[in-house]
Amino acid sequence: MPDAVVIGAGPNGLVAANLLADAGWSVEVLEAQDEPGGAVRHDRGVDPDFTSDLFSSFYPLAAASPVLAGLCLEREGLEWSHAPKVLAHPLLDGRCAVLSRDPDETAASLEAFAPGDGAAWQELREVWERLRPDILDALFTPFPPLRAGARLAVRLRAAGGLRLARTMVLPVRRLGEEEFRGEGGRLLLAGNALHADLAPESAGSGGFGWLMSMLAQTYGFPVPTGGSGALTGALVRRLARRGGSVRCGEQVTEVVVRGGRAVGVRTGSGEEVAARRAVLADVSAPALYGSLVAEQHLPGRLLGDLRRFQWDFATFKVDWALNGPVPWACPEAAHAGTVHLAEGVDGLTRFAAQIAMGRVPDRPFSLFGQMTTTDPGRSPGGTESAWAYTHVPHRVRGDAGDEGLSGSWDTREQEVMADRVEAQVERYAPGFRGLIRARRVLSPPTMESMDANLHGGAINGGTTAMHQQLVFRPSPGTGRPETPVPGLYLASASAHPGGGVHGAPGANAARAALRGRHTHALSLLQNRLTHRDRTGRRP
Repeated sequence: MPDAVVIGAGPNGLVAANLLADAGWSVEVLEAQDEPGGAVRHDRGVDPDFTSDLFSSFYPLAAASPVLAGLCLEREGLEWSHAPKVLAHPLLDGRCAVLSRDPDETAASLEAFAPGDGAAWQELREVWERLRPDILDALFTPFPPLRAGARLAVRLRAAGGLRLARTMVLPVRRLGEEEFRGEGGRLLLAGNALHADLAPESAGSGGFGWLMSMLAQTYGFPVPTGGSGALTGALVRRLARRGGSVRCGEQVTEVVVRGGRAVGVRTGSGEEVAARRAVLADVSAPALYGSLVAEQHLPGRLLGDLRRFQWDFATFKVDWALNGPVPWACPEAAHAGTVHLAEGVDGLTRFAAQIAMGRVPDRPFSLFGQMTTTDPGRSPGGTESAWAYTHVPHRVRGDAGDEGLSGSWDTREQEVMADRVEAQVERYAPGFRGLIRARRVLSPPTMESMDANLHGGAINGGTTAMHQQLVFRPSPGTGRPETPVPGLYLASASAHPGGGVHGAPGANAARAALRGRHTHALSLLQNRLTHRDRTGRRP
C-alpha cells in the first residue's frame, strides 16, 4: 500500500509525487491516458519528420517557477531552447511590436511607435524588478501567502502603494492607454492578457498582461529542447529514481472515503488502490467534486458553488508541417517564437466580444508558435514546425462568419475553422498556405478526449478572471489545496494559483499532505466554520 495515490500524471500531479517521494513517502500515480504528461506532451503525428507539441508549448512560468527550479530537472536531461526574439505582434500596415529578452531591444521597438514609449516600458520593467522576488513567492505558495505577502506589501508601499495596486487591477486597454502613447506597448500587454481568457476591458487584465509581459522580458518564452514531453520525461525519471511509480491507462472513477476520510481510489477496472496517508487529485474541481467524490461526503454549499464554476475559453488548435519559413510581411516576426495575430487592441476587443456573445469569431485572434525557429531540432533544415491556437465559445449561439458554424465540431466544422485560422495567418504572411505540407486539427472535443482536464478545450483549469482567483478559486472561501474530505487534496490548475505549467498547485497539495494531522484539523475546522450541512443548517 503506497503512502499516497496521485490521480493524474500531468505536470502538477508529477510535481506533487516528486515532492512526496523526496519526503520519503511511497507514491503511486494513476493516469487515464496511455502516456503521462497531461497537456505537456509531443508527438510526430502531423508528419513523421516533424515534432509537434500536442497542447502547451512555451513555458515562461516554468522558467520562473521556484518549484520546478527546486527539482533540478536539468539533472534528468531537461534543456531549454529560446527563439532569437520572444514575441512579435505585426500589423497590416507593416509595423511590428517586438518583445526581446534584451530590454533595450524591446524599448527600441516600442519607441518606433511613439517617442517616449521605450522609456515607459523600462519604467514598467523597473517596477517589476523591484517586486519580482516577492511576486513570485506570493504566486507560487499557498493562499494566503503570509510571509511573501507581507514583504510585498512593504515593497508596494515603497513603490507607490495604492497607485501601483490600482495599476494592477486596471483593464489592460486602460493600462496601455495610460502608459503608452503608441500602439506597440498596448499590443504587447493586451495580447499577453489574452493568453488567458481576459478581454482588454476585463478588470485585472492589466495586471495579468503586465505579469506575462515581464515574465517574457526576464525569462523569455522557452521550450523544452526536443519537445514539450521532455519536461514530462524529466519529471517521470526523477520520480522513478526516488521509488515512485506511474501507471498509465488506469482511469480513476472514484475516491474511496471511509470513516469520513479519503483512503484510496477505485479504477475503471474495479481495482481499489489504497493510500495509507493521502490522495492527491490532479483533476479539475468539477470532476473531483462532481464525479469522483460521492455527494454525501461534501457540504451542500460547496456543491452549490461548483455549479457556478466558470471555465476559461474553449480552445481550437491547428498544427502544421511547413515546407519553409513563414513568409511574414513584417520581417521582425520571422525571429519570434510566438507571434500574436490581431489587428490592434480593437481587434482583440472584437474577438473577445464575439466569444462573450457565444459567436465563433470570424477573424480569430491567433497565437502562432514557430517551433523550429525556437528549437531547430523540431524539423528538417529549411522547414518549420508550427501551430496556432485560438479561442471559441463553449456554447456556440451563432457564427460571426458566413459558414454557419454551430459548435458541433464535426469534420466539416473542424476544416472550416482551420481554414479560418489559416486565413488569419495569410493576412500577415502572404503565401503561408502554399507552404503547408500537412496539418492536424484539434477541436475542443478532441482536446478533452486526449486530456479530460481540458474540459471543452479549456486550458487553464477555470477562468483567470478575478472572481475565480485567490480565495475564490475554485469556489468562494477555498483558495487552498485542502478539501472538505480529510486526506484528499486538490492538486490541479483548478486550485490556486491556477493555470500554466509551473507546478505550484501540485507542490501546494504535496506540502499540505505532508503537514498531516495539522491539515486534517484545518479541514475539520474549515468545514465547521464555513459550510452548512446538506439541510442548510450550520453544524
